[in-house]
Amino acid sequence: MNTFKFMPEGWNNEISKLETTQDIIDKMNNEEVLQGLVKSCDEKYNLHINLGNGITGIIPREEVEAINLEETGLPKTNLCTGKVHKFVQFKIKDVENNKNIILSRKDVQEEALKWIKDELQVGQKVEGIVKNIKPYGAFIEIGGGVVGVAHIEDLSIARIKSPSERLKIGQKVEVVVKSINRDDGKVILSYKETLGTWEENAQKFSQGTRTKGIVRETEKNKNGIFIELTPNLVGMTEYEEGLQYGQTVNVYIKKIDPQKKKIKLSIIE
Repeated sequence: MNTFKFMPEGWNNEISKLETTQDIIDKMNNEEVLQGLVKSCDEKYNLHINLGNGITGIIPREEVEAINLEETGLPKTNLCTGKVHKFVQFKIKDVENNKNIILSRKDVQEEALKWIKDELQVGQKVEGIVKNIKPYGAFIEIGGGVVGVAHIEDLSIARIKSPSERLKIGQKVEVVVKSINRDDGKVILSYKETLGTWEENAQKFSQGTRTKGIVRETEKNKNGIFIELTPNLVGMTEYEEGLQYGQTVNVYIKKIDPQKKKIKLSIIE
């Protein structure tokens, strides 16, 4: 069962348009979570948000972030400038003189963190958007601006050298919650859990047929070469000189062994 209590920022690329002053006040009183596009970041690192219909709101720097804070208690400046031309979520915090609309992204993050600490469970599936990729893993927002990490070993059964071989920034994905730190709300995610079991992937192939695969690993003792048939399914062929990691090859499926969960392959021209 998928958990989608908090929508990741930019999931639907829509602005929560505000029509009238009363509409703004109602949404503020109801503490609705809204979304807008960041137009600019001023010299004080306040964010100016497009709310549609010519209306602009302001997220003061102290209301931009609840997690990545400096010793001063304010968010890092690069977090503020990095949100320009991106969608952010917020609540309406105040309306000054019926004109200046003060917004808070921090309030949404704090609510999302509470949901993670109190309600989210290990093993649940959640929807997310890939926000950043590092050599060791992918950072995936799972709602309300809160980001979890999927380490490289949790991206696929087949061993890969870079997370970018599996995911791209901005990609919408389904992931499984692997662990949760209930104290700080940090979440570890797994992408490979959503790519099907060995049995499900093996059913896509038949013994005695030909297909394409990707060279993923050559054993150091030259016992064989691992070939990726799908992200969650690998087979093994005899060692052959000259094959390079990432190379696409034609293979013949010699044997599929469901009991041992092994597939024997041979490379063909």
